[in-house]
Amino acid sequence: MRSAPATNASRDSTRALLRDAPIDTWIGVGGRADALVEPASEADLLRAIEQAGDGPIRILGDGANLLVDDDGADGLVVATRLLNGVEWLDGGLVRAQAGANLPRLITESVRRGLAGLEGLAGVPASLGGAVRMNAGGAFGEIGDAIHSVRVLTPAGDIRTLPRDEIPFAYRRSGIDGVVLSADLRLTPAEPGPLRARLKEVMAKKKASQPLAADSAGCAFKNPTVDGQRTGAGRLIDQAGCKGLRIGGAEVSREHANFIFTHDGATARDVLALMDAVAERVRERFGVALEREVVVWRRGDPA
Repeated sequence: MRSAPATNASRDSTRALLRDAPIDTWIGVGGRADALVEPASEADLLRAIEQAGDGPIRILGDGANLLVDDDGADGLVVATRLLNGVEWLDGGLVRAQAGANLPRLITESVRRGLAGLEGLAGVPASLGGAVRMNAGGAFGEIGDAIHSVRVLTPAGDIRTLPRDEIPFAYRRSGIDGVVLSADLRLTPAEPGPLRARLKEVMAKKKASQPLAADSAGCAFKNPTVDGQRTGAGRLIDQAGCKGLRIGGAEVSREHANFIFTHDGATARDVLALMDAVAERVRERFGVALEREVVVWRRGDPA
């Protein structure tokens, strides 16, 4: 049976274009947007992008994996928070807009007895951001559950990409364009074991990651060393970086691949610390770490 799309009382109308607007990120530092809009419908999102002109268009989801430079972001920032509709269709198919909150989607799928997302417990993201970067971890990736993705291409066309046309890989989807929505193919299952698995995954993450800290999640992607994926946190730890601090930014002593901020921290403190960590790992192991955190700077392409 088809259930009605999720509704939100704040979705009555698109928020007016804001100038010099704050950009909400989990790490809690960084500059502002020259222009920001929160569309309340897909049509409004498309209209905002069409009217944006030649400057960069930056899509803001949950802000969990994002660091904005202290000078802010040029172009237009399009926040997808209000585009959070979800439809629970027959046969375990779930259709969700880009702004749907992934943790709530996971919890509801488990409540309904649908397997496929519970391994992503503890991943903070909007659905669009999760799809774009193939979010996940040791217990699974969002790409494993994807049936198809609707995308606004750079040419301005809307395409529905089936799963076999999306080159999902570690922390990348290969999708070129703006994710509008996605269909997830989940599997009917008993809710009890799913709830147990959800709790197990969350317990393991809470035991090893500073989930309560002001951070942008994992700072670096896990590199491939001698043909095998190796934990960036382990390399950073062995390079003696736990507790390393620059200004108000510090490498977590709990999990070395997390950088958190103290009062008074700036985005450039975080960037400088990431550079220092990467240099220590390069000197110690000859391994070049790649940032997992997305960084917005003026003049950079979106």
